[in-house]
Amino acid sequence: MTIAKRIKRDINGLLLLDKPVGISSNNVLQKVKYLLQAKKAGHTGSLDPLASGMLPLCFGEATKFSRYLLEADKSYVVKAKLGIRTTTSDSEGEVVCVRPVPKMTRVELDQCFDSFRGEIQQVPSMFSALKYNGQPLYQLARQGITVPRSPRSIHIYSLTVLNHHDDMIEFQLHCSKGTYVRTIVDDFGERLGCGAHVVALRRLSVSGFQESQMHPLTSLEDHAANSATFHSYLLPITAMLSHLPMFALTESMAFYFRRGQAIQIPFAPMKGLVALQLASGKFIGVGEMVEDGKVAPRRIINE
Repeated sequence: MTIAKRIKRDINGLLLLDKPVGISSNNVLQKVKYLLQAKKAGHTGSLDPLASGMLPLCFGEATKFSRYLLEADKSYVVKAKLGIRTTTSDSEGEVVCVRPVPKMTRVELDQCFDSFRGEIQQVPSMFSALKYNGQPLYQLARQGITVPRSPRSIHIYSLTVLNHHDDMIEFQLHCSKGTYVRTIVDDFGERLGCGAHVVALRRLSVSGFQESQMHPLTSLEDHAANSATFHSYLLPITAMLSHLPMFALTESMAFYFRRGQAIQIPFAPMKGLVALQLASGKFIGVGEMVEDGKVAPRRIINE
């Protein structure tokens, strides 16, 4: 018996998935890719299996621009348990120590977070995806190996305590790229002298995208076969680039730009990245200002 081969589809755009708890970012990406029979897909910044919330999925040509969301600000709601420190700084790790929790009011806890607000230095967790000599840190950590990690500058734009009851605390966090929420919780627990770990985490936003724009996995499973419904979930590639100035090119300018040549654009900024489209609104790609005042191609979509 011949098994019919499923035909993969050319899908281009961005989908804001509401990732459920209990599945890795890569596994849910592969599941969605299979459901939609998409030829090419990728995600922009993984969430741990215990985390839920916004996971932007890029399809087709949108994968070329995923870096612009990887570098974006993000916000979370975090629930942490005080008094217990774990190897991974979350509930999936082994317990390192158990200590009594000091009696503190919500206001006092909020004041303790002051040293975590603004620009701070953070040492990445050994259970992060950062690489050391080409190997992810979490793989080394699972072998019981600890290696030196350099502190990195991150920015905590806001951190607000939402709830506090006994040994549980819930807070909302708006932070820059490269922030490890588990490390903030672990460091906070050590500052209190009792330890702490993450028990629940939900990503609310990435860049300017908000929680209301997310689509649950169950909705995709229900409507994957309906091409029109699914495409209504997709955002255009330009939605990923709203932070960049947009300039329109003539067909002649676009011709040379698409062939890798730097072009002159009137009123363009002196430096930085710019998004480019035709007068018709058709998106072309992203360029970068170079020394001679021209725009050099950096990412171009296929025609």
